[in-house]
Amino acid sequence: MIKIERTEVYNVEGALRGARNPLKSWAKSDSRVENGVFVLGGADADLLDRLCRAGSDHRKFLRQITVSADVTAPLYWWKEFDTYKVGITANSTSTMHKLHTEPITEADFSTDRLDADGRAEMARLVAFLERERQKFSEGGDKAHWWNMIQLLPSSYNQLRTLAMSYENVRSIYYARRAHKLDEWRVFCAWAEGLPHADIFLSA
Repeated sequence: MIKIERTEVYNVEGALRGARNPLKSWAKSDSRVENGVFVLGGADADLLDRLCRAGSDHRKFLRQITVSADVTAPLYWWKEFDTYKVGITANSTSTMHKLHTEPITEADFSTDRLDADGRAEMARLVAFLERERQKFSEGGDKAHWWNMIQLLPSSYNQLRTLAMSYENVRSIYYARRAHKLDEWRVFCAWAEGLPHADIFLSA
């Protein structure tokens, strides 16, 4: 399971201005703002598309466009996502500080691919974690807290607010679009829906 919400994209206009700096071709820009919304013109779209196709040295403008989103995903997916830490900032909810403050239920985990046996085993584990949470909350014995932390499955869903560049998204997209994890396929579909994805994902 993965959920991507509150997507925002910043600085497309500024990145475009920078892309026209090398040849001082600002007068050729045909983009505009309509009703407070930036609209990419045909000439500008063609320039950005050519820069993207020319390679990383030429598509520097992608590193100036920032996208932010709230992503809720299981720890097993976040473990793979952390491969892409360079240039990406993330603030996450804390299992260290907050795991014991609310009831632990099966809704806190990605269980959509479990079979009947897996679901039964998960139900037993979740019930145990919740009992340990209650014991720790009532008595403060850290042994119960350690039981929660060290037995917490990698299917536990964590929320992180991400900020990254379009270049980061492009890199992830081409590395993970055919990955076996369904979460990566959802992430890549989200990337395809970002503004101007037809340009910044062009090969």
